Amino acid sequence: MQDAKEEVRARLNIEDVIGEYVQLKRAGRNFKGLSPFSSEKTPSFIVSPDKHIWHDFSSNKGGDIFTFIMEVEGIDFRASLEHLARKAGVDLTMYDTKGSQEIAKQKKRILLAHELAVNYYQQSLIKNQHAIDYVFKKRKLSKEIVKSFKIGYAPTSGNALTQFLSKKGFTPSELSQSGLVNRFGSDLFRGRMMVPLMDGIGQVIGFTGRIIIDDEKAPKYLNTSQTLLYDKSRHVFGLSQAKESIRNSDYAVIVEGNLDVISSHQIGVSQVVATAGTAMTEHHLKALVRLSNKIKLAFDGDKAGLAATERAIPIAQSVEVELSIVSLPDSAKDPDELIQQDPKLWQKAIDEAEPAVDWIIKQYANREDLNTAAGKRKFTTAALNVVRMLSNLVEQDYYISEIARYSDSSIEALDFRLKYGDDEAKKRLRGVSSQSKKIVAKDADSYQDDLLSVALIDDMTHDLFRSVEVEAFVGEDRQAVARYLMEHGGEQIKETPAQLQNNDYYVKMLLLKADIRYADWSNQDRYFEAARLLRQVVNENKKKQKDILTEQLRDAETLGDDVKSNEIRELLNKLIKEIQSGR
Repeated sequence: MQDAKEEVRARLNIEDVIGEYVQLKRAGRNFKGLSPFSSEKTPSFIVSPDKHIWHDFSSNKGGDIFTFIMEVEGIDFRASLEHLARKAGVDLTMYDTKGSQEIAKQKKRILLAHELAVNYYQQSLIKNQHAIDYVFKKRKLSKEIVKSFKIGYAPTSGNALTQFLSKKGFTPSELSQSGLVNRFGSDLFRGRMMVPLMDGIGQVIGFTGRIIIDDEKAPKYLNTSQTLLYDKSRHVFGLSQAKESIRNSDYAVIVEGNLDVISSHQIGVSQVVATAGTAMTEHHLKALVRLSNKIKLAFDGDKAGLAATERAIPIAQSVEVELSIVSLPDSAKDPDELIQQDPKLWQKAIDEAEPAVDWIIKQYANREDLNTAAGKRKFTTAALNVVRMLSNLVEQDYYISEIARYSDSSIEALDFRLKYGDDEAKKRLRGVSSQSKKIVAKDADSYQDDLLSVALIDDMTHDLFRSVEVEAFVGEDRQAVARYLMEHGGEQIKETPAQLQNNDYYVKMLLLKADIRYADWSNQDRYFEAARLLRQVVNENKKKQKDILTEQLRDAETLGDDVKSNEIRELLNKLIKEIQSGR
């Protein structure tokens, strides 16, 4: 079930799942909230989207998305997996051992079917004069762009492609899985310009078909439904063709339509991609942020575009994207139309993109009558809801002043509403299993976690560990990390080293603690802290040895073994002197 577990984990944001139970607030790259397992008043429950873990420093519980559900719902792993799989829309029956092998085979067959379909559609385009006129004359696409995007044509006959692929050995079941046929087993795409949907490395995973002869009864665009390969919530159209330009220009433009992308690439503006309409997700941005963290949205300025921009802001914040908005002139409804007017106008619109929050506040201001009390209330409520999504306090202050300027309101009143005005809107959190709310005894050795966490991010402290025995650390995880620092120290650790993969969660928890507590400390302060905590480790270990020797001495005296008693007494006296002297 490891593949199923990873698929579920990939589809769900850990902060969203935990946010149903815990009121989370952003704290830098992490989220913080009150522990659901204890009655703390100061938040020490941390969620790290980057590391995909959570840790409750008050109860010393932690883990991944699955262990959280196990804890709060009081269920076992299988039940937790099933619960989250339903939330993620993952069918677990597909992920047994034999099923995984079968899925891999199915994916290969679908890719092959799509590759053959691309060739078939391209040949059909060449043979059909009406399709040629539409693609090259009406859409004004060049031969180079048609070749680059593998554009073709689906004939009007009902089963031309089906017959072609059947002769290549594809069964009706395989054709159904490919998304190329309808529920009757005939061709899904007919009489359409075919635009292949490719993944990041150029493999065809689906199709979009644009009808050539406008028909009110038929949809203008027809897309592949979700298959084993294609998921519109993850797919970025044009990414394989755009990624080099995105790297070079250090920004990506997201548009609504696939043909907007194609038109833009044709005029040399190649850092342009598309999502499925305005339904942009975190997966889309994560695919792009690897190339650049500057994203420009060119969505329509209507209500749908405004709503899409609102949704995009917190997503962009979560993946640390610098989001801006491209506004088109009134003369064009989309980038394709603007490009047909004048390609320079499209590049000019991109260059003049404004920060997303500025744009959206301006839209709200234009939508409401700010000369009335009702208009001001609606404007400030909507604008403050956007500002609440921002994690940076300086940005919040700036936009509070902008909202005040637009609405002629006082900054103090707006600031108060920003901080306290959403109390009634706080969501009702899901209940936590009573089995999870147990009084947890404080770990007397948790200071060792502090030591190891500061040491992981400060290589200057690693030499200190050579003066202590591994056995002085309590527990296998602590001993493993301490041993690693003794044997492999000298470099700052940002990810779990290969030698500590068996202790992966513990290392991530230490890195999380270090990020929260020690990241802003100076090198000198971290070194002194490590030295202090290491002395505590040594002294506490000696105290434990003293207790052991004391017990052994009692046993030896009870048995009348004077020789053994004298040996132990000598060791005990030496140890007591070391403890008292602090050596």
